[in-house]
Amino acid sequence: MTNQNSEKRETKELNALREISKVISSSLDLETVMQHLLDVLHSLLGMERGTISLLDPETNEVFIEVACGLDLKEIKRGRYKIGEGIIGKVVATGEPIVVPNVGKEPLFLNRTKSRDLPKDNIAFICVPIKLENRTVGALSVDRLFQEETFFDQDARFLSIISSMIAQAVRIRELIKHEQESLTSENLRLKRELKKKFHPVNIVGESKRMTDVYSSIELVSTTKASVMLRGESGTGKELVAQAIHYYSDRADKPFIKVSCAALPETLLESELFGYEKGAFTGATASKKGRFELAHTGTLFLDEIGDISPATQVRLLRVLQEREFERVGGVETIRSDVRFIAATNKDLEREVALGRFREDLYYRLNVIPIFIPALRERKEDLPLLVQLFLERANRENHKEAKRISDEAWEYLMNYSWPGNVRELENAVERAVIMCQGEAIHREHFPLDLTAKIKPIEESAMPFNGVQNLPQAVEELEKRMLIQALEKTGGNKRKAARLLGLTERILGYKVKQHQLG
Repeated sequence: MTNQNSEKRETKELNALREISKVISSSLDLETVMQHLLDVLHSLLGMERGTISLLDPETNEVFIEVACGLDLKEIKRGRYKIGEGIIGKVVATGEPIVVPNVGKEPLFLNRTKSRDLPKDNIAFICVPIKLENRTVGALSVDRLFQEETFFDQDARFLSIISSMIAQAVRIRELIKHEQESLTSENLRLKRELKKKFHPVNIVGESKRMTDVYSSIELVSTTKASVMLRGESGTGKELVAQAIHYYSDRADKPFIKVSCAALPETLLESELFGYEKGAFTGATASKKGRFELAHTGTLFLDEIGDISPATQVRLLRVLQEREFERVGGVETIRSDVRFIAATNKDLEREVALGRFREDLYYRLNVIPIFIPALRERKEDLPLLVQLFLERANRENHKEAKRISDEAWEYLMNYSWPGNVRELENAVERAVIMCQGEAIHREHFPLDLTAKIKPIEESAMPFNGVQNLPQAVEELEKRMLIQALEKTGGNKRKAARLLGLTERILGYKVKQHQLG
């Protein structure tokens, strides 16, 4: 090669390096960088087809990542095992290979089928892409074979380019590692949040309440109807609100209806609305709760108290999502998520014919049992602290602690009115307290009377201190006796107890009888 030709070549190579440096520094996207890089080699140095192939560490195969002069089908064909073909051998050895004429080289596989080997007079140059001490891929180009071509110089220049590609690969690996770390951390945090899922306004860290939180989290992502079961004062409305506000309907209405507080005719008007003139006093049309709750959540509290006639109308809304106002003929459609609550034994109500079985199953898709306060006494300190702070704030008092004697009374009391009764008792104690400490005498007299020890012989069942507990214990014993008598045959046991087999199964699950 003459000095003049040598200078021209060096100028071209320097220009190419300058352009490639710009390309690499312009983007963090490896595929974009490599595609531009091959375009530069083609336009400035006259190199024909070019590929950048990378090693997949999981499959141990080398595949074409980007190419110049190949179509998509040809690129997809370019996969090699380590040591297979020229590219596979370069990756295996970490050494460059120059093939002056691919038509005469048996190692050259032409797997992409992009060349006419017998006719094309093509040279093939392939150099490894090395990152530290490992080969991560290969850079290859085609050159038209000419006697004066200096392939060693081409290989040297391409090795410089491959080292630049290696740095781009390293950046991609670092970004990928960072993304994987972030994804892993995100999953870890989600798992931690799941463990610590705790709806606002609901207090308790006991196992029973943790189960309730898990149920809230689970059902809030669905559209299924939910039935909240529990005694009065356990916080069923708070649970209903939590389900709504953790759902995708959170920014839509949450409408509550207290079914027990309204007579039948008024309840229907409240639920379904009415047209002007529908009855005496209906001077204007009024939307019902179903319309007001459209796209949101309707909370039906004390659902066990609605009349048979209202049950029929409610069942239709649950089945068909449509209704008419009282005195109206126009059918109104409503997209409502139903949450119902009751402190009644609905299974017994169904068995006695006072509550429709089909409505029961429509509402009871996902039941959530909210424990009585006596079943989660370990939550008492948290609840007392919450109510103490609230009562101090609302009544401008400074009661800061509860005496040991008062604590003993609180812990021994059965709390038939549950959390609501506890809140009232703490507020009264704060108001009656004149200093910073609340003592036994600051709690209601009837409360202190209720917690006097009951003679063992006066109790219907060991460890049972009130009627709801006694009923629950009696029901459990009857279930056990029926199952024992029938040898565990649930169908026979249900017939013996006057229940349907489904309701018996529900009761067995409720009492954890296996």
